[in-house]
Amino acid sequence: MTRPIRGEENPARPPTRRRPLPLGRLGEDVQAVFDRDPAARSVPEVLASYPGLHAVVLHRLAHRLWKTGHKFWARLLSHLTRALTGIEIHPAATIGRRFVIDHGMGVVIGETTEIGDDVMLYQGVTLGGTSLRKQKRHPTLDDGVIVGAGATILGAVSVGTGARVGAGAVVVRDVPIGATVVGLAGRVVEEQESGPHPMSMDLTESKDDHTVRVLEILIERVQRLETSINNGTLTAPPTPEKAFTQGAGI
Repeated sequence: MTRPIRGEENPARPPTRRRPLPLGRLGEDVQAVFDRDPAARSVPEVLASYPGLHAVVLHRLAHRLWKTGHKFWARLLSHLTRALTGIEIHPAATIGRRFVIDHGMGVVIGETTEIGDDVMLYQGVTLGGTSLRKQKRHPTLDDGVIVGAGATILGAVSVGTGARVGAGAVVVRDVPIGATVVGLAGRVVEEQESGPHPMSMDLTESKDDHTVRVLEILIERVQRLETSINNGTLTAPPTPEKAFTQGAGI
């Protein structure tokens, strides 16, 4: 029976499939790839051809340079890593043990991001900020979080231990421990008559309560549906073929 590489005990850590070479922290990273990617076949293959692993290893070096005050070299190494792997990780971001980026192309991890142990990201994930202030403005992912392809997590939100964020989801609120988040919803919640908005994506800076506005929109929609049901005017939506012919004037 094989044994996992020694590390911190974590209930969110997946079962170990095999044991790679004893390479310390690098060995843990390789082991994590085997645990989470059934396509991984050998240690040399993982070391040579997994851009997610390359990005993580180079980030650890860039982060060390950043912490010791060599910020220019840290940013330069981060830039070169992005060119090599297609993965952009700010050198100030804090990343825990056994972090896996699968495929990886298009992943962006912002400056004040904090990532726990045994976290996994798929391609196209954005851990971005919404504020221009010099403060915590990027997400915190606790241990065992999995974020699906193309998902976007914005702002200083917290994603709880063992939570799952589905592919393409947009998260702008805290996610409870063990929860699953799916879906994308975008609505106009504020209109401005003239002039540009401030140069910030921080929705908490708006004068209006966006949560209340979204609820108002939902209540209005429900009322319209109830009226249609009471008047007997509720009809099924057209099939895709019928909608196409109607739109084309056929």
